[in-house]
Parts: sequence; C-alpha cells; structure tokens
Amino acid sequence: MQRTETASMAGRTVVITGATGGIGKATALGLAGRGATLAITGRDPNRTQAAAREIRAAGAPRVHIFLADLSSQAEVRRLADEALEQLPRIDVLVNNVGGYWNTRSTTADGLEHTLAVNHLAAFLLTNLLLDRLRRSAPARVVTVASNAQRLGRIDFEDLQGSHSYSGARAYNQSKLANVMFTYALARRLPAEEVTANAVHPGLVSTSFGAEDPARSQRLLVPILRPFMATPTQGAATSIHAASAPELQGRTGLYLTKKGPTKSSPQSYDEAAGTRLWQVSEDLVDLVQSR
Repeated sequence: MQRTETASMAGRTVVITGATGGIGKATALGLAGRGATLAITGRDPNRTQAAAREIRAAGAPRVHIFLADLSSQAEVRRLADEALEQLPRIDVLVNNVGGYWNTRSTTADGLEHTLAVNHLAAFLLTNLLLDRLRRSAPARVVTVASNAQRLGRIDFEDLQGSHSYSGARAYNQSKLANVMFTYALARRLPAEEVTANAVHPGLVSTSFGAEDPARSQRLLVPILRPFMATPTQGAATSIHAASAPELQGRTGLYLTKKGPTKSSPQSYDEAAGTRLWQVSEDLVDLVQSR
C-alpha cells in the first residue's frame, strides 16, 4: 500500500476510543507525531492519564481525556455530550475499542457484552457525533474491524446469543457488524463531507481477550506471540486511514496493510446492512429518520 506516513495532521482533532493501550494508544502516538490534537477514551483514570502523558510527549499539541465504559449506553451518551462541549471540531473518529469474551454476559443495559462493546458502542457514538463531523468536513470515520468478519454471520434471530452462545461466534458476528455498519454509513453520507472506512490491523500482540480468553487463546497465543505484529505495526493501517491524503473522498473501503481489499461477500448485503442499522437503532434507542 502506498502510504504517506509523514502526512501532517496539524490543526486536526482526532477522537480515539480505547486509547490507553495496544493498537488504540499506538494509533494516538502515531497521529500525535503528525501534530494532531488527540481526544482519547479509557475506563481507568490512572491508565488514561498515563497514556495522555505519553501521547503529549510524542508531540500532540493537546490531549483531551474522556473517561467512559463504552459497554454502557449512558456512558457513551455522556462521552458524546462531553466531546461536543469540549471539541469545536472533530476531523476524525477512530472507533477502536473492542474485545473478546468467551463467556456470555450482559451489560447494564441488558445487552450481550460483545455486541454492545464491539458494535453498538461505535454505532451509537458515531451517530451522536455525526453532526459535528459533518460540520468539520472533510472528516473521517475509521472503525477497527478484523478479518474475523470473514467467519461472521449476522444471526438476526439470535443476535445476542441468548439461545446459543459461543465467544468466537459472537466476536466474528460483531466484526462483520463493524464492516456492514461502515458500508451503510458510507452509503448515507456524501464522501466529500465524511468518509467511512473499516480497517483490519492484522494479528497483533496485545492484551486483547485477556479478561476472558477462550481455551484456544490460552494455548495458542504464547506460541504465536513471537510472530505477531507489534501494536505500532498494527496501528499503521488505522493511522493511514485517518491521515493519508490519497484517501480523501474515498469511502466504503475495507483497508488492510496491503491497501483496499474485498471483505467477505456477506458484508456487501445491503438489505442485511439496512436491517442491522435499524435493529441497532432500536437497541440503542436512537431515533432517526429511516
């Protein structure tokens, strides 16, 4: 992929969710080095403050801190309110937060945790910030997906795994939802105002899935770790999607380190994408014209 790694982000404000470690923090550090003003989210005050100090040291002219547990819709809404109050413009939103949980659990809203964090948080936050993004045009929405989307299937009859749950199935479904949401958003927005692209960071060595790993993760990750990409390497595609001049006006893409790539056939099902959007609106109580 032809990358413009030195593209300046001076004067641009980037919101990154889940930026206290791993790919999220590496993305923030990379964009800070290009002169962007960063706004980062995290759950733990100490980790978030520490990440902010590191990002400032990397060159960010300013770092805004927002504390929120994005599994909670109330906290997503509070985060959006605080961001709109503090940030006069939002040039890029990077929906980075996500995770893997092998055991089914529900959030404070009664929603299955994987779906809530990996898909619905990004869906709700993006929609709540959309007017500000449009007024900051040309703006970008970058959503971190995964090649697990190729194994995913949107099970509208059991979307939250209440009848039959598998951690892997829930994760794959949520990553497919990331891509379908990206494509649906791209269809709704003029590309000259806001572009929407999904990225696959690759197999990256982070603490991903450590809260509740599957047995296969416990066995395989220690073996595979030496061959995994570093967080900095994994963040390269997110940084490219957020900053590359050659991507200006290009929307509805699935980006990997090799460049724009075809995602799974099911991700291009527009009828399913529209249905997923409507179901997601209902689940987050988002009232919009359809």
